[in-house]
Amino acid sequence: MKPIALALSALVLGVGGVAALEAQSAPPSKPGLVDVSRVTAGTYTTDGSHSLVAWSVDHFGFNDYFGLFGDVDGTLTIDPADPSAATVDVTIPITSLAVVSEGLRDHMLRPGKDGEEPDFFGPEPEPARFVSRAVRIGASGVTAEVDGDLTLNGVTRPVELYVSFTGAGTNPMNKRETIGFEGRTTIQRSDFGIDYALPMVGDAVELEITAAFEKE
Repeated sequence: MKPIALALSALVLGVGGVAALEAQSAPPSKPGLVDVSRVTAGTYTTDGSHSLVAWSVDHFGFNDYFGLFGDVDGTLTIDPADPSAATVDVTIPITSLAVVSEGLRDHMLRPGKDGEEPDFFGPEPEPARFVSRAVRIGASGVTAEVDGDLTLNGVTRPVELYVSFTGAGTNPMNKRETIGFEGRTTIQRSDFGIDYALPMVGDAVELEITAAFEKE
């Protein structure tokens, strides 16, 4: 075989070998995709281990402070043929509060002094609850504005969530159909009777939600 032919043969074999190795080492595709055709009608329950509510609030005008709530519990009922008729009802246990400062966590969950109202939630707070009232689907089909009522600290106020559909598919761990969403909104904590340290600690609280729902 001529040198040029040998070189071409080696090149072809080399490229083929690299492609084969890359195919063997390529990571598996993710089970969840942003594809509304994967959503099937029915009632879904939260995957509490993978659903979180993050909050942030201005601290003295210096920086924002962050925290989390977890163990979210609730249901989503949805029909892809009529997504605007979807309903969601979730509760968020305030006792799941997670912050890096143990002292701050104690403060936010401690009783008031001398029988007075607590500065924040108190030691036995009722879970927060969000119940939807209306869903408006965006032009893209993967975003929505969700109107609902948020009950927090014993007070109920209307809230509007801005929601994005983030994926659907089958959870490889438990084989259940799963839908994911992210949402955001801003509330005024004083509307819910939490006015400690205003205005030094901000009134506006930004909420970011990430939630997975599994089909029943």
